[in-house]
Amino acid sequence: MKLITNDVKLVIGCDFHPSFQRIAILDRETGELSKKTLLHGNGEARRFYEGLRGQSVVVGIESCGNTLWFEQILAEMGHRLVIGDAARIRAHVVRRQKNDDRDALNILELLETERFPALWVPSPEERDLRALLLHRFKLVQMRTRIKNQLQHIALNYGFQKKRKLWSQEGRKFLQELELPTWTGRRRDDLLKMLESLDVTIAELSAPVEKAVEKDARSQLLKTHPGVGPITALGFVLIIGPVERFARSRQVASYLGLIPTEDSSGGRHRWGHISKQGNTFLRTMLVEAGQTAARKDPELRRAYQRLKHKKQFSGIAKVMVARKLAIRLYWMLRTNQPYLPARMQGSPSHSVVEV
Repeated sequence: MKLITNDVKLVIGCDFHPSFQRIAILDRETGELSKKTLLHGNGEARRFYEGLRGQSVVVGIESCGNTLWFEQILAEMGHRLVIGDAARIRAHVVRRQKNDDRDALNILELLETERFPALWVPSPEERDLRALLLHRFKLVQMRTRIKNQLQHIALNYGFQKKRKLWSQEGRKFLQELELPTWTGRRRDDLLKMLESLDVTIAELSAPVEKAVEKDARSQLLKTHPGVGPITALGFVLIIGPVERFARSRQVASYLGLIPTEDSSGGRHRWGHISKQGNTFLRTMLVEAGQTAARKDPELRRAYQRLKHKKQFSGIAKVMVARKLAIRLYWMLRTNQPYLPARMQGSPSHSVVEV
């Protein structure tokens, strides 16, 4: 799809910063090129784009954080915003001189020549659901850190109860444990925070369940062992339309589950996984993969084989996460639920790569 159609009057390359933006503006009717610096805090940027209301305008920026307000302003004014892959945009610049003017002009040139590496952008509703999942994910991480601190308190005083510490009896035991003054204060504060987080996380889990009930794709992914509502909904929201990926390997690369590579002249060097992807979904896939490896025979065999070969479970866990991501991709691509026979990767069932 062409980014710049014949009816577009203004093309704007925007080098976006938290407090200001440097823009290069091309008037396609007159060929005039101009540059501006727009401040955000005093409303200058909003007034500028509001003054262009009614004109056909395309604005291009690099992918970066904290741009939601800017996207909303452009949508309100009727302008089109195109977000591009920052790494690929910068790769077009050969010169070693880098400044805001050059960045804005580079974005403008890529737009005008139809070489701009545009990214898929989720809808506002999908972004809001992403915020729900991310908020719950961060709270779960906080709860885990609190639990680890409480475990260390118990261990320091000679009690190793592991998971039993979180049962009703275990919490009562921890609460009644005689401790020095400030250690006891620390224990009490941590238990209060833990109780509060338990309530909040449970409250956030309910709307996730409702969202999954309304989404057929998430329900489809839940048929795979080990994939719960959080992982299913997160995969759907972050991957987006599966048609974006021609091959399953592109999904693994998109999630940062493939190794880095530095090969040349017949030498092949592979390193750790790239981690160039969504941290939340990658973490969920690793956790879901451990459950899936216990329930799915093929994943269990692959996990045990690599674990014994490498003498390290971390590599095997990442491998299972990659295989699980590929399976979920093909389940969405073919609109087929989980079936063990289909997941074996045999010639007769080669629709799924494992």
